[in-house]
Amino acid sequence: MIKAASALMALVMLIQTVPAWAVAQSALAEKALDKAKVLEQRAAHSRSAPVTLTKAGAAAIDPKGDAPLEDPVSCLARSVYWEAKGTDRKNMAGVASVVMNRLSDQAFPDTICGVVTQGSETGRCQFSWWCDGRPDQARELGEYIEAREIARQALNGELGDPTRGALYFHDKRVSPYWADLFTKTAETGSFEFYRPEK
Repeated sequence: MIKAASALMALVMLIQTVPAWAVAQSALAEKALDKAKVLEQRAAHSRSAPVTLTKAGAAAIDPKGDAPLEDPVSCLARSVYWEAKGTDRKNMAGVASVVMNRLSDQAFPDTICGVVTQGSETGRCQFSWWCDGRPDQARELGEYIEAREIARQALNGELGDPTRGALYFHDKRVSPYWADLFTKTAETGSFEFYRPEK
């Protein structure tokens, strides 16, 4: 009888603590999302931001790569994941840099999700994964965590730009017609990066 009462008390205590943990996680995600939006606008308007997005904050926003694509972290991380998963850090950083370079260029939308989804209304997506008709949720958690970390660093301005200001890129296995119209700025193991002549 005493064992049963102890087990029941332990269960009641566990049930009471789970909601507290969930509330704390939700609060962390909300705070991190606010920071991500500040960082996004900083990048879009070339201003400094007084906040830093932590790893825990980025993880709280989109822990498994299946959150709706409505915030800067999820949109940028998912772009890095789908465009460069399975490649090295330099390739992933290149994809993130192109998104961030577009964000700060007036010719492109002024949100990361806007940059990523641009062209979907006309069927001429800028990022192939967005219009491929397949689910957008990440499938390999380890690779998504790596992509999310690249996205976090890009939002914080910690990544650098291995593309030297590129606004476009393509996989080396293809030869798009537009590549001849732009100046090649960089190359990684998997990608070639370009920007228009100034």
